[in-house]
Amino acid sequence: MSRNMAILLAAGGSLALLLGAWGFQYIGGLAPCKMCLWQRWPHIGAVAVGVLAYGVHRAELAVVGALLAASSGVIGIYHTGVERGWWQGPSTCSGGSEIGAMSPEDLLAEIMEAPLVRCDEVAWQMLGLSMASWNALISFALAGLWLYAATRPKPV
Repeated sequence: MSRNMAILLAAGGSLALLLGAWGFQYIGGLAPCKMCLWQRWPHIGAVAVGVLAYGVHRAELAVVGALLAASSGVIGIYHTGVERGWWQGPSTCSGGSEIGAMSPEDLLAEIMEAPLVRCDEVAWQMLGLSMASWNALISFALAGLWLYAATRPKPV
């Protein structure tokens, strides 16, 4: 497989993940939590890098694509751990504040600023894996594809 084909597949994979996420959001009615949105940004970057890298023949751009895809995978693993209760998530996303020590004013302020979607609840899953888990798996596979592209020889 050529470098350009690998870049096209890797960037296309990130675009497919984004389209899937937007489909769940706008067609399926599943609003994303804060960490879900965090996972999308690296894929947007990877698509942009794919557009730049296609035809430019720079291995360095493929490495940047790999780092972007892998960073979404790392966020996906972190999000999966929060969903499964393995570790605490951000208090602005998981409701991890200690309300007993809060004043009524602080409690009201936190309620008013509370996100609509919690990061520590699984909104959808398939085969026992949440969307965050699937994103992590696919993102790491895409990172591998980006690295493969980086190792391909420059077309003549």
